[in-house]
Amino acid sequence: MRDLILKAERGTTALATALACAMLVVAAGLGMWQIITRFILERPAEWTEVLIRFSLIWMVFLGIPMAFRMGAMVSVDVLYRWSGSRMRRFLDTMVAVAALALIAVIVVVGWQYAQRGSVQSVIGLENVSMFWAYLALPVGGLFSAVAIVGNWLDPQRLELENAQ
Repeated sequence: MRDLILKAERGTTALATALACAMLVVAAGLGMWQIITRFILERPAEWTEVLIRFSLIWMVFLGIPMAFRMGAMVSVDVLYRWSGSRMRRFLDTMVAVAALALIAVIVVVGWQYAQRGSVQSVIGLENVSMFWAYLALPVGGLFSAVAIVGNWLDPQRLELENAQ
């Protein structure tokens, strides 16, 4: 069962990371397009600013699962370094529970915002609903929850190994 969960987690975290990278590419491309239209063509495209903001929001919430999986998000370094293996496992469990509680709040409140925002249109993109911007919270939260469980089952301390 553990191996099946970790395999699913690797897939979901890889997907979230790939989508986060794609959102960075979208933001950079739209930023270049905005520069070209504003300063070279002298006819600014207002819609690019809004889409850059949306893509950056999605990039952050889809990038968080990789940070959780690497053990780089929530850390209790000093206690972890001073404690034995049993205490470390207890700290891992407490951090995972606290992170899952926070993510649960983000998923629930994010979904509520998305539902409420579905009647709002985006300034500059009147045909697009704010639902799509707010949806980043619950989607990123669900990916993060899987990564937190994966890190609890198979802890990685990449930031701890690099810190001296």
